[in-house]
Amino acid sequence: MDKELILDQVNSRCKGSLVSTLKIEFTDIDLKQHTLTAKMEATTNLHQPDGVLHGGATAALAETVGSSASAIFCKKENQLLRGVELSINHVRGISEGFVFAKAEPIHMGRTMQLWKISIKDEDNKDISFAKLTTLTLSK
Repeated sequence: MDKELILDQVNSRCKGSLVSTLKIEFTDIDLKQHTLTAKMEATTNLHQPDGVLHGGATAALAETVGSSASAIFCKKENQLLRGVELSINHVRGISEGFVFAKAEPIHMGRTMQLWKISIKDEDNKDISFAKLTTLTLSK
């Protein structure tokens, strides 16, 4: 499959959802390593009252990129995909600029998948780390 075509498809699929509300954009995919990267801007609309990116917005970014990676790399025809557990640790606040979330597979089983999601700023400094478990189910 063509890398740009996949990115176009996954970005188009998210129109009208929370993903578009948060202005999350998928920016890179590595078909050999099974990784997917997305970015989101830390605008004031996504801040908590203290003026830094809200952890819930960061968690939504993590679940978005992990679930999308699972859908691209693990889901088969006539299957549904669901995120069933997300845990996230926030290590640094950010008030402006972009954050980049990269989903990497830990386990890509037939029905259960486990993803490590690293969220970094534009200077490649750690912002958050997440772990996402997804399930593929028959329709």
